[in-house]
Amino acid sequence: MTAPVQRIVAVATCLAAGVLALGWRAETTGAAPGVPKAIAAHRTPSQPNIAGSWDPRAAAAYLDQRETWWIAWPKAARDHETFCVSCHTAVPYALARPALRRALGVQAPTENERRLLENVVRRVRLWKEVAPFYTDADRGAYKTVESRGTESVLNALILASNDAPSGRLSSDSRAAFDHMWAEQQTTGSKQGAWLWLRFANEPWEADDSDYYGATLAAVAVGLAPGNYRASPEIQTNVQKVREYLNRERAAQTLMNRVALLWADAKLPGLLDADKRRAIVQEVLAMQRPDGGWSLSSLAAGWTRADGTPQETRSDGVATGMVVFALLQAGAPRENPQQQRALAWLAANQGKTQGSWPAYSLNRNEEHHQTPETARFMSDAATAYAVLALTEANQP
Repeated sequence: MTAPVQRIVAVATCLAAGVLALGWRAETTGAAPGVPKAIAAHRTPSQPNIAGSWDPRAAAAYLDQRETWWIAWPKAARDHETFCVSCHTAVPYALARPALRRALGVQAPTENERRLLENVVRRVRLWKEVAPFYTDADRGAYKTVESRGTESVLNALILASNDAPSGRLSSDSRAAFDHMWAEQQTTGSKQGAWLWLRFANEPWEADDSDYYGATLAAVAVGLAPGNYRASPEIQTNVQKVREYLNRERAAQTLMNRVALLWADAKLPGLLDADKRRAIVQEVLAMQRPDGGWSLSSLAAGWTRADGTPQETRSDGVATGMVVFALLQAGAPRENPQQQRALAWLAANQGKTQGSWPAYSLNRNEEHHQTPETARFMSDAATAYAVLALTEANQP
């Protein structure tokens, strides 16, 4: 290539980048406040329905098999014939499996959905009798209160999500929310948040996971039917959540701020337009050339306990969570970056198992307890990929 041609190509590239950058800053009528213009682009007739080119039946089979395994796994068993509700397998299952049923035209809950809900309800009803997931005696200091804080949020989230389609908040859900508010911190640096389980594992079990837990609490309140969020008796609690999420936002990993986008979509007012736009732009800037996102890039600086290097490839957890959060924030699927991300999700569902690839931030596959525990992040990846793809297919 001659020098003049090189200069022309360079100028054209810079101009294209400048146009794109300006496009991200501008907003357009019809977009959610704080969602950049490029996110609000309209699909042309030539753009395919990428979100429809995946296999929901295979995803359902994988998630059902994994939840069956989790429920029966001896290490998940807890007292009163209950089992632990995990952030990587049980909670994503509870959120994604109903979406899969709707996609498949099935109304009745699966057997595993029923068992999971019964488990949560049983623990809510026996709250003062049932032992926490972990105790100080068996897992070290603060594990009792961390378990109570974590479980209270997860119980409320699962039950509120289950109640949402009916438009009525059940008495068990109200009890779960009462437990959740009772566990909310009222003083100190964590005021407004919940003590969260810390096992030095990212995501969801690390020192910054209190913030993630608070976003889930906000999602639960936003999902609860019957205008629960406006109940006079919880306004002080809700305000404390808002204040905490705003106060600690700037110090969070991008992964936690992606969760904040989701929370803001369900409980509006957590972010103003400028802050929402800033998160969206930062997330989009991290998109990989293949259209996906890497979880290690969203938790920048986290090192594995086993000393092995982090995976930098795109994965289903990061890509699914980002796409789902962007769609929740008002970003339609038709914009080019969303189309590339949806194409990545559609192309990377496993042909044999129906799951999406994912990689632990804490150890490589060889250093997991068993091949089954090595699939924990694939459980979450598959659930969040399902949530993203089914959300993209909403009319």
